[in-house]
Amino acid sequence: MWSDKEYAEWLLASQRGVLCRAQVLSLGVTAHGLAWRIRQGGSWQRLLPGVYLTVTGEPTQAQREVAALLYAGQPSIITGTAALLRHKIRCPVIATVDVLVPAGRERASRDFVVMHRTRRMPRSWTVDQALRYALPARAVVDTAAALTGLADARAVVASAVQQGRCTVDQIAAELRNRHRAAGYALLRAVLAEIAGGTMSAAEGDLRDLIASSGLPVPFYNPALFLDGKFLARPDAWWPQAAVAVEVDSREFHLLPEDWEQTMRRHRRMSAAGLSVLHVSPRQLRTESRQVLADIAAALHAGRPAPRVTMRRSAA
Repeated sequence: MWSDKEYAEWLLASQRGVLCRAQVLSLGVTAHGLAWRIRQGGSWQRLLPGVYLTVTGEPTQAQREVAALLYAGQPSIITGTAALLRHKIRCPVIATVDVLVPAGRERASRDFVVMHRTRRMPRSWTVDQALRYALPARAVVDTAAALTGLADARAVVASAVQQGRCTVDQIAAELRNRHRAAGYALLRAVLAEIAGGTMSAAEGDLRDLIASSGLPVPFYNPALFLDGKFLARPDAWWPQAAVAVEVDSREFHLLPEDWEQTMRRHRRMSAAGLSVLHVSPRQLRTESRQVLADIAAALHAGRPAPRVTMRRSAA
């Protein structure tokens, strides 16, 4: 059996120093004592109605998330960007904490907490008893509903899928379970791009750039074969000029073997007679005119490579 002191120490440690009012009173602190602690200049601070941080200073993100769940009550689960960041999925930084609660829960959004009532409370991924997060596919779809830019939606989906946090099929299945169609246009557009062969956020930017340029439309992510043997799968391919474009991002080449594989693929394509252009995501954003000029020059100078055949990505 734990002593009262041991229980109090465990509760404070597991909840990062955050307590709800009922917990404070259960530890023997009176209502008057609580009011004294959270007064101006006191040793505690009020984070949300009925939720307190037992130290002064700026709360950490984890403390804000614990506070959001204590405020929401059981059952509740963190979703949105806070969940994505916990899953190490790249996403826009948003100051609010999104929390899923059952549809019948009467609890209003407050301060940094945004409440989302749902009839489909999902399974959760728990860090410990104090922090509960939606699984990646659910968090991706919940986040996408609040995004306003296609580039941000692409980045979220690409990061989740390319890091193996969830699959495209899992995201699509989660989207199909939504009872309303409004609010998910950006996510549907990203999934349509993936089905059409665009596999990353930067490739989506490449597609947009080419579409607005007047250049011939390439094939995206086709499988190329040299004399019937697999050669490579470039991001964009113009067979009439044997020109391939590869979008290279350091984010997805963190290991030496990843970069070496990229270089081997470049050598194979060059040896097969292809003109291979490498661009970075930053160049797509800041040097778009030069990128288009380089592609146009390569198309003008190129000619078909008859030994290279193509198989399009499944749509």
